[in-house]
Amino acid sequence: MTLLASARPVRERFVGPAIEAEHLVKRFDDLTAVDDVSFTVPQGSVLGMLGPNGAGKTTTVRMMTTLSRPTSGTARVAGHDVLADPEAVRRSMGLTGQAATVDEFLTGRENIRLMGALYGLSRRAIAARADQLLERFTLTEAGDKVVKDYSGGMRRRLDLAVSLIAAPHVLFLDEPTTGLDPRSRSELWEVLRELVSDGTTLLLTTQYLEEADQLADRIVVIDHGRVIAEGTALELKDQSGKAALVVTVSHADQLEAARALLAAHVAEVHVDIAARQLTAPAEGLTDMTRIARVFDGSEIVLDDLGLKRPTLDDVFLHLTGRRAEPQADDIEEPR
Repeated sequence: MTLLASARPVRERFVGPAIEAEHLVKRFDDLTAVDDVSFTVPQGSVLGMLGPNGAGKTTTVRMMTTLSRPTSGTARVAGHDVLADPEAVRRSMGLTGQAATVDEFLTGRENIRLMGALYGLSRRAIAARADQLLERFTLTEAGDKVVKDYSGGMRRRLDLAVSLIAAPHVLFLDEPTTGLDPRSRSELWEVLRELVSDGTTLLLTTQYLEEADQLADRIVVIDHGRVIAEGTALELKDQSGKAALVVTVSHADQLEAARALLAAHVAEVHVDIAARQLTAPAEGLTDMTRIARVFDGSEIVLDDLGLKRPTLDDVFLHLTGRRAEPQADDIEEPR
């Protein structure tokens, strides 16, 4: 069953990007948490927002979801301005924060129905949608159990299900898979892909670089409250350095001969004796094919020959000077 069943609320049409941020600034006394952030997210796509801890990702999301008023600048969600029409923004979006916000003394089904009632949906629509969401998130058997007995992964799935009760145009996900085991994380990725295929637009902040690599159409990197890079995962990887050709020799006594052969065709060769590997800069598949032909014509036996591109972790390190750390993000706004 997809999330486009007959019980799904009808979405109002709108023209233009699903999300727009225009020169967003947020200051707390003398501290500037978000400093002139701008980007757009086309309808039906996924924007991944990456940055070190405290970079301003969560503060940006809070401004875009009307939870925090910008010091200056503005944003639009599904065509609605967060300052001029915050109620319309809230009707058009869903939000899943870093921690599950469901009521642990209610059942899963009651949590979903409560949110449906707050959105003003009919009882019939709420009942059908609750069944649909519990099934979609593999919570049918647990639907009538109180949430305090749920595992962490079950709570995260329920939290996302609750945010989808009104089938919003736009879904903001602030580190949605934090605390999930790899299997649960992979299952949630599949659900998110289905949402996007159904037309939902996602803005995703994440501490898992693999998550952005898997899900995001475009990525914005934020550091010290500013956007320092933006592009597809491949574009950002290319910015952090060229791909590398990696040659693994079968026999250690052929390593020197392999190095000499490779050095005759590339500008620089790095040798890892313990791994029996040679590494050289490469432009892409053309270089790999060319070098494969060189070794095919020799007596050197290879275990492997491949192309290694920079990872998003390399991008993160290149842009910010530090590795991503799986910790809580951002400055807590005063209550």
